[in-house]
Amino acid sequence: MTDPGSSEAPTAPGNFNLPNLITVVRIILAPVFFWLLLADAGDDGLLRWIAAALFIIAIATDGVDGAIARRRGLVTDLGKILDPIADKLLTSGALVCLSILGELWWWVTIVIVVREVGITVWRMVELQHGNVVPAGRGGKLKTVVQAVAISFALAPTWVVVGDWIFWVNWVLMGAALVLTVWSGLDYLWQAYRLRRSAGTAA
Repeated sequence: MTDPGSSEAPTAPGNFNLPNLITVVRIILAPVFFWLLLADAGDDGLLRWIAAALFIIAIATDGVDGAIARRRGLVTDLGKILDPIADKLLTSGALVCLSILGELWWWVTIVIVVREVGITVWRMVELQHGNVVPAGRGGKLKTVVQAVAISFALAPTWVVVGDWIFWVNWVLMGAALVLTVWSGLDYLWQAYRLRRSAGTAA
């Protein structure tokens, strides 16, 4: 333990830690999930169920790595970079696969993917300049709704409960689309305010 009276700076956590390992596992699971989903080719068989289960497990651990990192003081710059990459890889990849299978309109996928990639790149650039742009309540809600909507779209529950579940899937995906666009506009407003305040300070 560091002496409170000591002038020595606390040792920075190494990149090889549990939170970063969890994030890396999520990234590794992504291509496996993509292959299973596309290999099923819309047959709604065992491969589709396994793919859906992998996605749900991977996306459910989204907040686990960050929570562990904060609780144990293991937050690293590498983790800050890898975590959003893992999230966007899973969600964007799932949407692209659903569009390839003809189960989701391409324009919906394009709107969501462009927003996700664009905002993530912008936040990383701001981070390099020392400007931390936290996820707002709209962004956090968007993430949850996206995860739920994609999970419902992936799991072929219609085989078990009937076609009425498609209505639920469409409503959830519509909500995810609206929240994605709205939170993206909110981030653009934050960017404008950030640049304006920086210009005023200069």
